[in-house]
Amino acid sequence: MRPDRPEVGFTLGKRRRSREIALQLLYQIEVNPLDPREALELFWKNFSPSREVKEFAARIVEGVHQHREEIDRLIERHSEHWKLDRMDRVDRNILRMGVFELMYCDDIPTKVALNEAIDLGKKFGSEESGGFINGILDKIGKT
Repeated sequence: MRPDRPEVGFTLGKRRRSREIALQLLYQIEVNPLDPREALELFWKNFSPSREVKEFAARIVEGVHQHREEIDRLIERHSEHWKLDRMDRVDRNILRMGVFELMYCDDIPTKVALNEAIDLGKKFGSEESGGFINGILDKIGKT
């Protein structure tokens, strides 16, 4: 598969939905610490998206969890005047997802990872979230 093309049959809408679910789960895990697999199982008991959506959401949640220390160090290194623990939880988790996609998802083009994170910030974050997320991820994406 070419990195600039989504998998056959996997629309961008499904990936967007997967990212929204992953954000909800990462936020929940941060507020109420659970093992990521347990959090995923609980979520699937209440919601039943398609197999593709489940798989991509799980890939993000488990990947962010597995690489969280490295991801958090990168975010702190590239966020001027901001400590990770002072960032809004939504922004922090969107940044984690974006960094995970930039670093560990070769099938996702950099531009797509950046745009998706910015769009999530605009939808779920504050008025400033889109620009804040863009600034940090753009720096990380260039390194």
